[in-house]
Amino acid sequence: MQADQAAEAPTAEPGPATRGRLQSTGSSAASVASVPSHQPAKRGRKRKNKELENELAQEATTLFEIIRLGRASVQSVVDDWIESYKAKREEALINLVNFVIHSSGCKGTVTLEMYSQMEHSDIIRKMTEEFDEESGDYPLIMAGPIYKKFRANFCEFVTLLVRQCQYSILYDQFMVDNLISMLTGLSDSQVRAFRHTSTLAAMKLMTALVNVALNLSVNLDNTQRQHDAERAKQTSKRASERIEMLLAKRQENLENTEEVQQMMNNIFRGIFVHRYRDTQPEIRAICMGEIGLWMKNYSEMFLSDSYLKYVGWTLHDKVGEVRLKCLSDLEGLYCTPELVAKLELFTNRFKDRIVSMTLDKETDVAVRAIKVCTLVLKNNEDILSAEDCENVYQLVYASSRAVAQAAGDFLNERLFKREETEADKAKRTKRRSPNSPLIRDLVQFFIESELHEHAAYLVDALWDVNDMVKDWDCMTELLLEEPGRGEEALDDRQETALIEIMVSAVRQAAKGHPPVGRGHSKRLLTSKEKKQVVDDRVRLTEHFVVKIPELLSKYNTDYEKVANLLEIPQHFHVEVYTTSRLEKHLDALLTQMRDIVEKHTEMEVLNACAKTYECLMGEQYSTTPMTEVARNTLVDSLCEKLKRSCAFFQHTGNPSEDEIYALTSSMKRIVSFYSCHDLTVWEIWGLLFALVKRTGERGVLPDSIFGHAIASCHYACMWMLARLDETEPDETEMGKLHRFAMELVRTCSSLLMDSSNVIREEGFITICDMLVAFSPQLHKKPALSSLVMDTSEGMEFLQGLLADFIQEHVFIEDDDDDEEEDTDESHKIEILHKRRNLLAAFCKLIVFNIIEMRNASGIFKHYMKFYNDYGDIIKTTLAKAREINKISCARTLGLSLSQLYKEMKIEEGIDENRTAAQLNAIKELARRFSLTFGLDQLKTRDAVAALHREGIQFSLTPLENPNDPGGPPPNLGYLEILTEFSSKLLKLDKKTVLQYLDKSTDGMLDNEGEGWSPLLTYRSSLLQGETMSERSMPVSESSKNGRKTKKRRGGLKRKFAMQGAEWVAKDAPEEAEPSKKPREEDASSTQGSERDFEETSQLSWLSSQRNKRKLPRESYGPRKSARVKER
Repeated sequence: MQADQAAEAPTAEPGPATRGRLQSTGSSAASVASVPSHQPAKRGRKRKNKELENELAQEATTLFEIIRLGRASVQSVVDDWIESYKAKREEALINLVNFVIHSSGCKGTVTLEMYSQMEHSDIIRKMTEEFDEESGDYPLIMAGPIYKKFRANFCEFVTLLVRQCQYSILYDQFMVDNLISMLTGLSDSQVRAFRHTSTLAAMKLMTALVNVALNLSVNLDNTQRQHDAERAKQTSKRASERIEMLLAKRQENLENTEEVQQMMNNIFRGIFVHRYRDTQPEIRAICMGEIGLWMKNYSEMFLSDSYLKYVGWTLHDKVGEVRLKCLSDLEGLYCTPELVAKLELFTNRFKDRIVSMTLDKETDVAVRAIKVCTLVLKNNEDILSAEDCENVYQLVYASSRAVAQAAGDFLNERLFKREETEADKAKRTKRRSPNSPLIRDLVQFFIESELHEHAAYLVDALWDVNDMVKDWDCMTELLLEEPGRGEEALDDRQETALIEIMVSAVRQAAKGHPPVGRGHSKRLLTSKEKKQVVDDRVRLTEHFVVKIPELLSKYNTDYEKVANLLEIPQHFHVEVYTTSRLEKHLDALLTQMRDIVEKHTEMEVLNACAKTYECLMGEQYSTTPMTEVARNTLVDSLCEKLKRSCAFFQHTGNPSEDEIYALTSSMKRIVSFYSCHDLTVWEIWGLLFALVKRTGERGVLPDSIFGHAIASCHYACMWMLARLDETEPDETEMGKLHRFAMELVRTCSSLLMDSSNVIREEGFITICDMLVAFSPQLHKKPALSSLVMDTSEGMEFLQGLLADFIQEHVFIEDDDDDEEEDTDESHKIEILHKRRNLLAAFCKLIVFNIIEMRNASGIFKHYMKFYNDYGDIIKTTLAKAREINKISCARTLGLSLSQLYKEMKIEEGIDENRTAAQLNAIKELARRFSLTFGLDQLKTRDAVAALHREGIQFSLTPLENPNDPGGPPPNLGYLEILTEFSSKLLKLDKKTVLQYLDKSTDGMLDNEGEGWSPLLTYRSSLLQGETMSERSMPVSESSKNGRKTKKRRGGLKRKFAMQGAEWVAKDAPEEAEPSKKPREEDASSTQGSERDFEETSQLSWLSSQRNKRKLPRESYGPRKSARVKER
C-alpha cells in the first residue's frame, strides 16, 4: 500500500506547499515544505550577517540549496530524487548535473535542451563563463558552519544515492554512465572549483561503488553456497526450480559485478589517474584519502602493486596534508594482518622513504610515519635494517612530545618486548623483577645514545608506553643488591646512567609534567591526573624513604651520583615519615646529608643538599623541628669554619695551600646554604662583606672565593629584606639594611672594572638585583619606603658601566672568542646560558623603568645579529619598553640605528663590500623595527614622528663635511635608513615632515651626485601617495611666517602625553603638571649626539609645522565625536 502511494505521488497536482519547488523531484517538494521554517534564535544569540538570515528565510528551489541549507534529511532528499527519476529520468539527471555545477559555485544552469543538443565539453565551457570573476571562493572551501555542514551533506548525498540505487537504477546504463562522463569532463577543467567538486564527487562515488561491489561479492558467495548445498542433496530431495533460480541469481550477480567493476575502472582511469597529481593539494589529498579505503575494503581488486604505486609515489608530495593521507592509508593496511602479505613488495620498495619521513618537518606526518614503521616492525622484524631502526630510536629525544612518544612506542616494540623463557628463569637464583633485563637494556641504550644529559626526555618518551620506568623496586635492587648467578654487575657508567634515569622518572611522577622544552608547560592537570600524581608521590616516598639512605651511603664518595640522588627527597610526601612511623629513616637521611656536605666541595652536591634541607623543612611538617635542628647544627659548624678561615686570611699575608682550600670550601658551603636558607641569625654578613671589600687585595687567593662572597652578601640583603614586617618594621634593622645595601652597590660598582670575569659577573648580577629589589616600587609599601635606593649622585655613571658591561660580556661573536673553538657543545651551551642570565638581569632594569630607556639602544641594535641567542629576551624588552613610553621607545630605536651607522662610518673606506653589507644589515634591522609599530598608525603617530624628526637632525649634524666642504653632510646617508619608517607616517604627518625636511635642507635639493641620493630617496618616500598637484603645491610666504590658526579642542591630552615637554599650552590647567610620568628624562632625545639633543616635544614640533601651513583643526587631532562618527 505504501509503495502504491509512493508511485502515485509524482502525478499529484502541485498544491501551495509544492509551488515554486523542483517540478521533477516529485514528493521532494512536499517533504521539504513539511519542514518547519527557521526557528527563532535564543535570546542573546545574534546572526553573523543579514545575508545568512535572508538565505535561511528563502525557500530552497534547487537540489543544491536543499542540501546546503540542510532543512531536510539527506536520506529523504535521496528518496525523493529516486522517485522523480522513476517518473522522468532525463529531468532528474539534469537536476543531478546542476547539483554538481552549483556545488562548484557556478551560477549557470544546464537545461534539458542544452544537455540533449550539446556535448559535455561544450556544456562545461559554457558553464565556465557563468562563474563570478570577482571571487575565487566556492562552497567546498568557504568558511562558516553552513558550508562545513554542506561538505558533509554533499559526500553523504553521493554515498546514499549509490546505496539506494544499487538494486535497479545503478545498472540501467543511463544515470551512472552520464554522471561519470560529466564528472570526468569537469575534473579535466581548468577551473579549480570544477576540478575540486567533481573529483570529490567522483571519489565518493567510487567509494560507494566499492561498497556495492562488496555486497555483490557477499551475495555471490551466499548464492554459490546455497547452490552447492542444494546440489549436494539427494536426487529425490533436490528442487530443480530452486537450483535454476540460484543459477540465474548467480549469473545476475556476476553481470552486476562486472558492470560495477567497469564503472570503477572508468572513474579510476578517467579521473583518479589524472587528479592524484593535480596542482591543488586539496584535490590530491582527496584522491589519496579515498584510495586507502578502496584498498582496505576491496583488497581483491585494489590491493595490488598497480594501485599501491600511486600511494608510494605520492609519499614524496611537497604538501604535508597529502603525505599524511598516504601514511594514513598505509597505517590502515598494515593494521590488518590479512593484508600484510600483499604489501611485501611495496614495503621493500618504499621503506626507505617511510623511514626518512620520520624526520618530516610536519609533526603530524613524522608521528604517522613512525607509527607505520612500528606496524611494519610488528609484522616483520627483519624487514627494517639496524640503521633504519637507529634513525627512529634517536627521535625519543625530539622536542616534540608526540614524535618522542611515537618513537618510544617503536623503541619499546623493538627492544623491550622480550618474553623470558624457562631457561632464563632457571638461571636466576634471586627473585628479580621481570623488568630487570629490560631496565638493563634501557640503561645500555641510554649510554650508547651518548646523550647523557637528556635522561628526562628518554623517560618521558616511554612514560605512557612501558611501566618499567616507574619500577622503583627493580631499579634500587639493581643498584644495591649483589648480582645473582648468571647476572653481570653494573659497572660505574651503568650505575650513573641508571641513577639518572631513576631520578628523572621520580621527577616526572611527582610533578606530572613533561620535562622543560617538551609539551605545554602551562597545561593544567585534570582531576584524574592530579590523583595519579598524588598516588605516585606517596608510592615513591614509601619506597625511597627506606632506600635513599642506603643509596647515599653506598655512593657518598661519587659526587655525580650523590648530586642526582639528593634530588629524590625533594619530591617526597614528607608526612609519610610520621604517618608510617619512619622517623628513624629521616634521621639516617639527615646524617648522610651532613656527611656529604662535610666531604664534598662540588657546587652541584652542595646546592642539592641545601635544596633538600629546604624541601624537608617546608610547610611546617611535623618533622620540621627535627630537620631544623639538624640544619642548624650543620650551619653552626660551617660558620665556625668560615670564621677560622677568614681569621687566617686577615692575619696571614701569605696563606698556605691548606688554608686557601679551607677558605674556598667554606665559602662554597656558605653560599650554597645562603641561597636557600636565612642565615641572618648567624651574623656572618659583616665578615663576608669585609672579604668583598678586600677583593682588590686578594693576591694569590682564587677569584671564586670573592665571587662567592659577593653572592653571599647579595643573599644576605635579600633575606634581611624578607624578614622585615611590611606594616611595622624595625627601624634599626631598616637602617642597617639600607646602609648595607647602598655600600654593597657602591663596592660592586667599583668591581665592574676588575680583571677577573668571575668577580665582574657576580658584581653585575648583584647590582642589577639590588636595584630591582630596592627600586621605587617599595613606595607601594609606605612602611618600607625609606629603603628605596637613592642612586641619583652616580646613577648616570653606573648606567654607563652596566651598559658597557653588557656589550663586552654578552654580545660576543663566536669568531672573536678563540677559547670557545676547542670546547665541546655542553660548555658552549653553559656559556650561552650564563650570558642570557646577564642580559636578562640588565633588561629587568629597563622593563621596571629603573634606568633610562636610552640604555637599551645597545641591546636593540643587536636584535638581528644575535636573534638566535637572545631574540626572545630582546623582543620582550622592546614590547615592555613600548608599554612604558611609546615616544621614548621610538627614540631609543632611532638611537640604536644611529649608533650602528656611526660604527659603519668609522670603518668606511677600509672595505667597500663590508660597508655595503653593514648598510644592508642596518636597513634590514630598521625594517624589522618598523614592523614593531603595528598597523594602527594613530596609536604610534607621535612616536613615529619623533623618530623621523630626530633622524633628520642626526643626518644633518654636522651640516658641513670637514673632509669635503662642498659635499653632503657626513651623516646624510642615514636618511636612506630612515626611509624604512616612512610608511608608518600618516598622510598629513608626511606633509609636515616633508616641510620640516625642506626647511632643514634649504638649497640642498639642487645638488647632484651619488652622495645626495639618500636625501632624494627619503623625500620621495614622503611623497608616496600624493597627487602631482599636491607634490608641486608651493608654500606661501604667509604660511612660512606662521599665521595664527584656531585652537584645537582635542589636543590638550596629546600635549601632556609627551614627557619632558618644554612647550605647554597656555590654557593648560596647573594641576596637569603632576600627571607627568616619573621618568621625564626618558622622553628626551639622545639620538644625534646621544646626550646633547634638545628636549623639545614632538607634538610641539608637529603643531608648529602645521600652524605654519595653517592646517584646519579637523586635519590633525579630530574631536572625539568626529572620530567616533568616522569609525
